[in-house]
Amino acid sequence: MAEVKSDIEIARAATKKPILEIGAKLGIPPEHLLPYGHDKAKISADFISQQKGRPDGRLILVTAINPTPAGEGKTTTTVGLGDGLNRIGKKAVVCIREASLGPCFGVKGGAAGGGYAQVVPMEDINLHFTGDFHAITSAHNLLSALIDNHIYWGNEQNIDIRRIAWRRVMDMNDRGLRHIVGSLGGVANGFPRETGFDITVASEVMAILCLSTDLKDLEKRLGDIIIAYRRDKTPVFARDIKADGAMTVLLKDAMQPNIVQTLENNPAFVHGGPFANIAHGCNSVVATTTALKLADYVVTEAGFGADLGAEKFFDIKCRKAGLKPDAAVIVATARAMKMNGGVKKEDLGHENIEAVKKGCANLGRHVQNVKKFGVPVVVAINHFTLDTEAEIRAIKDYVATLGAEAILCKHWAEGSAGIEDLARKVVALAESGRSQFSPLYPDDMPLFHKIETIAKDIYHAGEVIADKAVREQLHIWEAQGYGHLPICMAKTQYSFSTDPNLRGAPTGHTVPIREVRLSAGAGFIVVITGEIMTMPGLPRVPSSEKIFLNADGFIEGLF
Repeated sequence: MAEVKSDIEIARAATKKPILEIGAKLGIPPEHLLPYGHDKAKISADFISQQKGRPDGRLILVTAINPTPAGEGKTTTTVGLGDGLNRIGKKAVVCIREASLGPCFGVKGGAAGGGYAQVVPMEDINLHFTGDFHAITSAHNLLSALIDNHIYWGNEQNIDIRRIAWRRVMDMNDRGLRHIVGSLGGVANGFPRETGFDITVASEVMAILCLSTDLKDLEKRLGDIIIAYRRDKTPVFARDIKADGAMTVLLKDAMQPNIVQTLENNPAFVHGGPFANIAHGCNSVVATTTALKLADYVVTEAGFGADLGAEKFFDIKCRKAGLKPDAAVIVATARAMKMNGGVKKEDLGHENIEAVKKGCANLGRHVQNVKKFGVPVVVAINHFTLDTEAEIRAIKDYVATLGAEAILCKHWAEGSAGIEDLARKVVALAESGRSQFSPLYPDDMPLFHKIETIAKDIYHAGEVIADKAVREQLHIWEAQGYGHLPICMAKTQYSFSTDPNLRGAPTGHTVPIREVRLSAGAGFIVVITGEIMTMPGLPRVPSSEKIFLNADGFIEGLF
């Protein structure tokens, strides 16, 4: 049996084309590409503004079942489908998120695809890339510093230091910073107060950058951030302490989408990266809308399972940006079906048809949920070498009972040649005119009713529980004019419920609301459920233990 190369070995052996050639495929002139080396670049704001009158291509969402330790391959399928569409003669662009350092060194790994369906340069994309996340971290923490400085020099805005809503961020998993006390050490250091850190991908600045249409919109949204409340409970905004202008300056370059290439030298936009379990989980609006002006097909992904990523893609990103997806792909694997059917990870190499059939309930729930948004669905079975024909047939037969089709995809091993069937099916769905997209709930629905609608219609929960303080806070925001905002649920990615160990398709469970946060700049309400953390921790054995530079100066262990 031939040796299977690691993702990083495959990426390192890639024959990359100069990024100016990749841009030329989309009609981007060299003067509108701002190169970062030879293999990545930013697209100028001037060029983007010039595309506004052009017609849009077709938008394809790639989502997935709830993630399992068995692996699903959503980004890999997104990249593979983009290559597959180009292979069958369509002008296609991939739009994905940037990677966070936290999960790269934690447990999840990278975010550039895998096997022969990757975007490159893989190492750069998974590490510092073009510095966007550093800029977002700096802009966020500038605001944090300005808040404490404003209070130190007299507190002109009468901020109640017990009601400061703005925390700090860093792009790393560090549980030790979740809850801290700052400004200790005496008068010269300010007023001691309880605070904490979130991970950068949970920052409202990240969400704002990913939902803004241009620099002017970005600056307005940054100014709309609620940083604290006064003693009379009126909000204090970032613009009140004159933070919005300097924050915009720090984000000027980060606002421009990044263009790289797939292993097959097709264009890919990699821009923005809010987490899907604690933020809205989609790449930037400006990257997606620009790609739609330049290509026949745009393939984008939403983070984690469809209960989180797809729901937020539809209810937040599409609602805010006026996007109308033409088709959706739900990624599943036979291995993950077996895990949902009760098989342990160490036993996944053995054929188990009954476990596959039992685990398909999770896939079925996602198929039915996506259909609720009026978007036609196809299932992509991401192939693993130990999958058996009988297991694949069981998934296909099950999906057929839902009025959809499941297609076996071998892009990980074969690149675009292994995903042609899915590409043709996606084209057929997208060009059928069947998509009748609409969000799950209207803007004018009361906030708590929106939360219940998501919990009951998407999670199939029996009830939502929240204490009196949470309900009163939602009523206050409605009275202040924020009742029209969509909901961004912060929930475990591993289950339809708030219990990460409850696999399959549970019904009748309870969704407890622990906290609600108003992201007035981003334009949504964050609803924190169960034990979800906005600053993750590292596992007992983090991925970082296997990452190092070898004797030749190459990175090992990054995947």
